[in-house]
Amino acid sequence: MRIKLSFLGMMVNLFFFAADLSAQGIKLMRYDEDYSNLRDSDRNFYRSIKFLPLTKDQKTYFSFGGEVRAEYGGKINEDWIKNQGYNKSVLQRYVLYTDLHMGDKLRFFAQLNSALESGSKYGPAPVDEDQLNVQNLFAEYRILKNTKDQLSVRLGRQEINYGSGRLISVREGTTARQYFTGGKIMYTSAKFSLDAFVLSADEVNPGVFDNVASHQANLWGAYSNLIVAGGGNFDFYYLGIRRDQATFEEGTAKEMRHTIATRYWKSGGGFIYNLEAAYQFGKFGAGNISAWTSAIDLGYSFEDLKFKPSVNLRNDYISGDKKAGDGNLQTFNPLYPKGGYFGFNPLIGPSNLIDLHPYLVLTLTDKLSVQTDVVFNWRYSADDGIYRPSGNFNTEGSGYDQRFIGTTYLLSADYRFNNYLSVSCGAQYFKVGDFIKDIVPETADSKFFNLQVSFKF
Repeated sequence: MRIKLSFLGMMVNLFFFAADLSAQGIKLMRYDEDYSNLRDSDRNFYRSIKFLPLTKDQKTYFSFGGEVRAEYGGKINEDWIKNQGYNKSVLQRYVLYTDLHMGDKLRFFAQLNSALESGSKYGPAPVDEDQLNVQNLFAEYRILKNTKDQLSVRLGRQEINYGSGRLISVREGTTARQYFTGGKIMYTSAKFSLDAFVLSADEVNPGVFDNVASHQANLWGAYSNLIVAGGGNFDFYYLGIRRDQATFEEGTAKEMRHTIATRYWKSGGGFIYNLEAAYQFGKFGAGNISAWTSAIDLGYSFEDLKFKPSVNLRNDYISGDKKAGDGNLQTFNPLYPKGGYFGFNPLIGPSNLIDLHPYLVLTLTDKLSVQTDVVFNWRYSADDGIYRPSGNFNTEGSGYDQRFIGTTYLLSADYRFNNYLSVSCGAQYFKVGDFIKDIVPETADSKFFNLQVSFKF
């Protein structure tokens, strides 16, 4: 396997003549990539598809790109049920996009995604299959651009991702990524940025071009970032959501929720930190919402030591409902989070939760990194249940006193052959705690492993 993949990596390098393009990074959000610097470069196949001029002055040009990703995942007793047995999934993602720049002011970005699942005895999960859909389709007009400031407006279908992805994420870990439709205005300067948006989250179905527009604004807000010289980074944001049929252990009702939050963070070598806190208020049916979360992620990256170890500790407090059935709601809603926040195949999500999460990252070579994690999980409130990674209600818990959900043990590795080809694998063991033993008649620890190959161009 190693020899075949190494040979494949070498062939990819040769095919794209990529050695002199190592500085051209492929980004999480493909529309953030800028290939205008290839305007005066020599032509080869890769540069031709990344910068294809349509006019003599080269100010109107196309850029093309995409992704092929394949993953095999195996699960044992995935729902903590004894003798549930083995289940497997073969997951595939195919992406093709085009970016048309018409001068310095106007651009159009279009992207098709195909997410496929096969093999599971329970059928595909909602985040595993969307056979073919329009993932991005927007027009962007640049109102202002100079050496200090940029201001632009974007209209149409678009992916969004903010901060650490705790509340608004593109959901890269799942096969089907998340998207929205609407408008956004964006301002950027050297030390400050601000996005303001009004968006809708469409109904995603597993077939071909069968996703249904919601025709209502169900996500709106503003997200800003402030860089303080020598003082780290500050994010300040407000998010509003509307759901007509929201389900919690408290019941099902219309939810109108507002989130105000801040984040203080620093990455890179030496002391690293990520501190985030949010408060939520609003209406749930006739009742009131009052929920909150705080997250602390502290660590130190030893850049001068062998393997550059990074030792980290994370701790999350995420509120749950204080009293089931009283009409009011204290359960935190994570809105649109990334799927793998608490593990590769997480069984619990960021609502009504306390976790303690030490982890270690080793950079064995400039291509290979390894990470090991342990996550201890408790219910925040004994009068609320547990929720799925998406934030959707999973299992009620108000009739049970035990709070300890269980312990997750994780081990993962990532190998990058080059900017385009990478391989990752992971293993997860979830040891059930007293709460799971109470709610499941015959429990079993769950196990998960996966192998993923990704090629982006």
